[in-house]
Amino acid sequence: MNKKAKLAVLGSVVGIGLIAVSVVTTQVRGDGNTVVPGSVNDPVVTKSYIDKKVSDLVKAELAKQGGGQDNTQLQQTLDEFRAELEADKGGQKVEVVVVPVGKRLLAKDGAEFVVRAGKAMAYSSDSNGISDLTDGTDITNGKPVPNNHLILFPRGGRGVTAQAGQTSALTVLVRGEYVMQAQQ
Repeated sequence: MNKKAKLAVLGSVVGIGLIAVSVVTTQVRGDGNTVVPGSVNDPVVTKSYIDKKVSDLVKAELAKQGGGQDNTQLQQTLDEFRAELEADKGGQKVEVVVVPVGKRLLAKDGAEFVVRAGKAMAYSSDSNGISDLTDGTDITNGKPVPNNHLILFPRGGRGVTAQAGQTSALTVLVRGEYVMQAQQ
């Protein structure tokens, strides 16, 4: 065999060896086990599978603690939690309120307003104003309230009213409790 043929055979053997080593090392983890994606050693797990396993573990733990016979306390706790969640949903409702000229829309503690239509002015019975969260400013009594700005009322008794000379009603989005009051 000539020198060129020997080099070709040697190159082929080395190439095949490198390919074999490459294939073997990609399928071997640090602990020596082979890994094939989707196999028993490396399964693809779905959310429903995890949910079922967690549910089975919870049932087994309940059975271990109370024999699985009386779950009235657990059911009562779940019912109380559901009722609390339902009660919290009511405070999150956004309501469209039309404020006629000559009336004030007064917020209760924690309410939020967004003036959508008309020209509104801030109302406060004391020297403190209302919080414009959009601009990060405090709007004092008698100053204009910009449209489409989120206004927060940490304490009740403050609100908005139509600017003097305006002939159309205000449209305000309200989240939280409020009262409508005639201006004096």
